[in-house]
Amino acid sequence: MAKGIEIREAHYPGRAPIDAYGAGGFRFADMSHRGSILCLPSGVHGWDVHGPEDITEAALEPVLAEAGDIEVLLVGMGMDFRRMPREIQALLRESGIVTDAMNTGSAVRTFNVLLAEDRAVAAALIAVDDPGKRA
Repeated sequence: MAKGIEIREAHYPGRAPIDAYGAGGFRFADMSHRGSILCLPSGVHGWDVHGPEDITEAALEPVLAEAGDIEVLLVGMGMDFRRMPREIQALLRESGIVTDAMNTGSAVRTFNVLLAEDRAVAAALIAVDDPGKRA
């Protein structure tokens, strides 16, 4: 008997550069994901964050769980630059992670360069609708 469609948590088990972003999602490793993502040493994970205001300690729990393998966390804050809340920066710094917040496009490009250099980098990327348009 055939099984129905199985819905699983979005996860790609490997480190992959981001090939494209926009239209509310990302393309990487010959696949795509609609929504925000976390690029961690354990792989690329779906991330239930829709805007900078959703970045909380709970939202960053997967990052903190892998803190020993991360030196730099690039945070793509959406279409425009926004600062990370100081308490979140302090929490990550206490775990040995330096954060660098920027717009999502800049974070994607920087992540790809640091990944190619085999650096201990991770990225928390908020999906954007169209990288060519500003609100």
